[in-house]
Amino acid sequence: MDYIAISSLIFTLFRTAADITTFLLSSPQRFSAMLTRTASRCSTKLRAALRQPSLRVAKQQPQCRRFSMPTANATPGAQSAATSSAGMLSPFVSELDKIAPSFRINGSQIRVLQSPTEFYETLKDKIRNAERRIFLSTLYIGKSEKELITTLQEALRSKPNLKLSILTDALRGTREAPDPSCASLLAPLVEEFGPDRVEIRMYHTPNLTGFRKKHIPKRINEGWGLQHMKLYGFDDEIMMTGANLSNDYFSDRQDRYHLFSSRDITEYFSNLHDAISSLSFRIDPSDAPSGFDMVWPKDNAAPSPLEDHKQFVRESTGLLAGLISPKTAPLTANDSTPLEKRDTSVYMLAQFSQLLSPDTSTELPAITHILSTLAAPQYSKSSWTFTAGYFNPAPSLTKLLLSTASQNNTVITASPYANGFYKSPGVSGLLPDAYTLLARRFVRAVHEKKLDASTVMKEWRKGTVGEPGAWTYHAKGLWVTLPDNNGPSISLIGSSNYTKRSYSLDLEANALIVTENESLKKQLANEQNWLQENTTVVTREDYAKTERRVGLKVRIAMLIVRLVGGAL
Repeated sequence: MDYIAISSLIFTLFRTAADITTFLLSSPQRFSAMLTRTASRCSTKLRAALRQPSLRVAKQQPQCRRFSMPTANATPGAQSAATSSAGMLSPFVSELDKIAPSFRINGSQIRVLQSPTEFYETLKDKIRNAERRIFLSTLYIGKSEKELITTLQEALRSKPNLKLSILTDALRGTREAPDPSCASLLAPLVEEFGPDRVEIRMYHTPNLTGFRKKHIPKRINEGWGLQHMKLYGFDDEIMMTGANLSNDYFSDRQDRYHLFSSRDITEYFSNLHDAISSLSFRIDPSDAPSGFDMVWPKDNAAPSPLEDHKQFVRESTGLLAGLISPKTAPLTANDSTPLEKRDTSVYMLAQFSQLLSPDTSTELPAITHILSTLAAPQYSKSSWTFTAGYFNPAPSLTKLLLSTASQNNTVITASPYANGFYKSPGVSGLLPDAYTLLARRFVRAVHEKKLDASTVMKEWRKGTVGEPGAWTYHAKGLWVTLPDNNGPSISLIGSSNYTKRSYSLDLEANALIVTENESLKKQLANEQNWLQENTTVVTREDYAKTERRVGLKVRIAMLIVRLVGGAL
């Protein structure tokens, strides 16, 4: 039952542990039957769809993907540095070109934002200034985000040609219904501006159907897969981030945010947004107590996952496989930047494992290739920084991180005091300890491999959750700095948490940056630095302290999570 055993972040299950207990104790026969059916389904491989992607591949202008060599009038030192940088990057890009589609741009077309406030103000500014289109892919929009909705309304009212498309997750977006929810918040936009200008879509996992759909309680059911992409597009710009659209992400929840000013990159992710939207339910305004209806349009690209989940996956495979392949992806050629100034490659990565049979997702292969390449001796003077707010990297990534030849490596994760579930009521209060246990295991593995001098664990903390002025930490990403470089040449930004769940159940979208642009490298270096301003190194001795010990109840809860279909 490996496929299901890696499904959910522990928080979706711990928050309702009482529901799990009730379900298990009151219906042991149904629970046993559920596990039997789950294992049976997991052993069955869906046939790959044969039809070609419906998105048209645009005719492209030639795009050079080789990294530029120094010009003849460059100084000898500059020539040597440029040649060295290009040579060091070649092993990465030669294989990445085979894994995922990419565009060449100038590094100045990427702007790195720093704070939640800057993210929110930029988001509203881009909405106000959009002329043609706004598309927002997110896990959810907070049900009380009146200001954000007002900003969207004002933009639509002032610009009759402006269109809005929003994609969220159906389980998360309707969780509170018939009480106020994300769906009831968004439905009035359709009522005011009409379906020709506003489209609200909510994706529903094909893994939650039949018996499970009927009997598994809300919040727990999110453990079987979510729409987790964060794509915020405005005309010809797109913001890539791990942040959702709710108040804490706008004020006191630290994440990462990159703004790409590229029509080509924006168009690509718009196609991705549209493709998943065509595999999602439509939200229509309604007089029902919930305030909305969830409808499966007849012109969707596949049948409803609730009616025929196998055919849904077959059709999804046919639509998405060509979209994410470097051979068939619909790449446009609208960037006016001269070819000789395109010093940065941006690879569009997607992890759509639950929708692809066979799975041809690109995120995990790309990260695997990067970390595997760093194991070569010539990268012994390189360094990497890896961060995840919920520290539980997939075992394959943990192994690769500990196998690189790199030095001065840093892992950043949230302190228990910067975890949103710190001292929360019920079993969800065990979450910080659960992640502490996983971090302790990583530090122990570092020591066992004799890497203490090259790899450190740092915990991020800005106050204590529940106290005035406290922040939580949600950033995730990877930076790689090559030998003799002053900043990262490689960086990964997007929605993924790099967990088993990310690589089997959720829909993820990321941008992988490979650059020679010195100004962009400086931005990425600054980003690494400011994320570490609120960190403290933690060691095996720290984890051995009494207050850091993890009780038996945490370990038992983690085991139950895995047994019922979840994972951290």
